[in-house]
Amino acid sequence: MAFDPHNVDLTTADAAEVVCYLDASTNEYNGQLGARVSSIFVILIISSAATFFPVLAKRVPRLRIPLYVYLFAKYFGAGVIIATAFIHLLDPAYSEIGGDSCVGRTGHWADYSWCPAIVLTSLMIVFLMDFGAERWVEVKYGICREDPEPIMASGVDVQRVSSRQSRRDLEHGHDHGHGLAADKDQDKKMQKEIESQSQLSDELSIERSFKQQIAAFLILEFGVIFHSVIIGLNLGVAGEEFATLYPVLVFHQSFEGLGIGARMSSIPFKKGSWLPWALCTAYGLTTPISIAIGLGVRTTYNSGSFTANIISGVLDSVSAGILIYTGLVELLARDFLFDPHRTQDDKRLTFMVLSLLLGAGIMALLGKWA
Repeated sequence: MAFDPHNVDLTTADAAEVVCYLDASTNEYNGQLGARVSSIFVILIISSAATFFPVLAKRVPRLRIPLYVYLFAKYFGAGVIIATAFIHLLDPAYSEIGGDSCVGRTGHWADYSWCPAIVLTSLMIVFLMDFGAERWVEVKYGICREDPEPIMASGVDVQRVSSRQSRRDLEHGHDHGHGLAADKDQDKKMQKEIESQSQLSDELSIERSFKQQIAAFLILEFGVIFHSVIIGLNLGVAGEEFATLYPVLVFHQSFEGLGIGARMSSIPFKKGSWLPWALCTAYGLTTPISIAIGLGVRTTYNSGSFTANIISGVLDSVSAGILIYTGLVELLARDFLFDPHRTQDDKRLTFMVLSLLLGAGIMALLGKWA
């Protein structure tokens, strides 16, 4: 018997049919094409500028960006990423495929709590990838975790060179009249060798740090881009809520871009590398392209359909797992708890924490509208 919404006995009706009827929606596109087209360019320019700012501040010293401005951008952005994970991804995922949604009450989606399962799976996969990258770097560079500052260069370290120099000094210390010129030449050679090995060690350290961080960052950007695709499509076909959604998403994407750029700015890319600029550009273009696609299907795409909810729910769950791990481990734990070079200046630390909390608070507040 077909479900009749005008004749429902709540004591016998199937809960899934009732929920699906209440959740059902149609295409709500209501015109305003000019404003929607403008959103493509406004979000492109503003979100790209926010994404590039921390990278420019770090990589172009002549801009002379004050330290506290850079710190604000970096830690405000970290707070934004964490709030995005919980407020803008996890909560919508539950409303799309959670147990109380139409999808969550239908078919095999009702057999298990899939939303947290997908989040957990995503989080553990990111952890395994991060751990695998870390371990690969350790094996490649011969890092021993019991010795946090190994100095390696073609099998010869600076300490060994210095010890050899000291031994030679002791062996020849009693000779004041013979071979003085030869000793000076030898000293110069040893000094050059020490400087050469030290420089090579620094280069290896930078390369090692880059390889440890780039994998985690690419995963982070991957998760944010997933989310950006969905909200771009939704903005392109939104109905009456478009007027509110438009300005909110300008701030939303700008704050997320600030978080992406701030995280990228801490990665030691090689001088002249094109990769940070390409990654910033990729984020800046994602939402505008998605809005354009949404406009292309504006009269047929229904963001509240059963299929759209499944796709959005799964992608939001995957992205939530990625950003939860990245936000808590890569941004909070590593920067504040486990960084051996973290500042000891209480004033600066307080500023960093307050910037983090402000970013998380403002992004959480934006969740009221988008």
